[in-house]
Amino acid sequence: MKRVAVLSVHTSPLEQPGTGDAGGMNVYIVQTATRMAQRGVEVEIFTRATSSELPPVAELAPGVRVRHVASGPFEGLGKEELPGQLCAFTAGVLRAEARHEPGYYDAIHSHYWLSGQVGWLARERWGVPLVHTAHTLAKVKNLALAEGDAPEPRMRVIGEEQVVNESDRLVANTDIEAGELIKLYDAEPSKVAVVAPGVDLDRFTPGDQARARHWFGIPQDAVVLAFVGRIQPLKAPDVLLRAAAEMLVRDPGLRSKLVVLIVGGPSGSGTERPKALEELAWQLGITDVVRFLPPQPGPTLAKVYRAADLVAVPSYNESFGLVALEAQACGTPVVAAAVGGLPVAVNDGVSGVLVHGHEPGEWASAISGLALPQREHLASNAVGHARRFSWDRTTDALLEGYQEAGEVFRREVFA
Repeated sequence: MKRVAVLSVHTSPLEQPGTGDAGGMNVYIVQTATRMAQRGVEVEIFTRATSSELPPVAELAPGVRVRHVASGPFEGLGKEELPGQLCAFTAGVLRAEARHEPGYYDAIHSHYWLSGQVGWLARERWGVPLVHTAHTLAKVKNLALAEGDAPEPRMRVIGEEQVVNESDRLVANTDIEAGELIKLYDAEPSKVAVVAPGVDLDRFTPGDQARARHWFGIPQDAVVLAFVGRIQPLKAPDVLLRAAAEMLVRDPGLRSKLVVLIVGGPSGSGTERPKALEELAWQLGITDVVRFLPPQPGPTLAKVYRAADLVAVPSYNESFGLVALEAQACGTPVVAAAVGGLPVAVNDGVSGVLVHGHEPGEWASAISGLALPQREHLASNAVGHARRFSWDRTTDALLEGYQEAGEVFRREVFA
């Protein structure tokens, strides 16, 4: 394995996670691509150009290049409008490969269904295996929609079915996701491999809580609850706000100490009402305890985790939940919804607490009646649990999967 083409149509690995369409997938691509290059495998990442000022090629890290492919207007296109630009994007990807000798790439790894559509065609043209990671699945999302969120369109469902059928290897984050691919998409079980995402164990480490709180101007005796992620109904930050309001009803004396940190920017359907969460805080009467911060770069994000007593991940759907791992790696317990891959990312009762459902009263009880009283116990186990996951393990498993997919692909071609 000398060179891998990574496809990320709708979001660039150079973008700051936490706003727009940038999130855990961006982190996944950056971390694994960087480590592949450290192992001697060149990585070229193809993504859509969103500005005329972007260079055609940018270096993300030694051995990792990001190619900005012009396809459609540079700005003003939402993710739901990108299917109409896939032909132009595919042409740009194929044109880049055509400048080299045949066999330039050894494998294709596509991320999200839009990239899978491009990867499917590139696979046929280049004669190399296609490995695909969905990150989220339309059929799964539509089974657990947040209130006010629109269902994923039929076009995406059909597109995902096509990619599942055409891929040589499907990478699932958990056994749960693997089962969803097989049950809901009729994926061939032998094509599905479970490779857990990781966490940057060098960046996200336990640290001085007092120093972290001083950095953000938070009182040392505060009770700090944090949400980190994109602000959209799917991620359900409103659940934390409603739970905080319920906690204050039950214990009015908590108001003088409670601090709720919301770190992230509008995304998806959340961009339609970018101030909706701030309006909700006002309606609930808790603006005095809520602080909104924009998406934070890695080093500062680690300070957010260290400053918090608990990190809440109340999503309606998560294929894994990288935020949960990052928080635990910093020694901060997590209260998470028992959905998707979060029961894997969080060890219930050991490194955090899982909540079945999204009712604010249940979340208030889980936080104030269970997680906070057991915080020290949970914190002592959080780091150990997070250390079971690393990007090095993820990268090694992916490279092994590329090799196996290539062997299967060649057998089929020459059968």
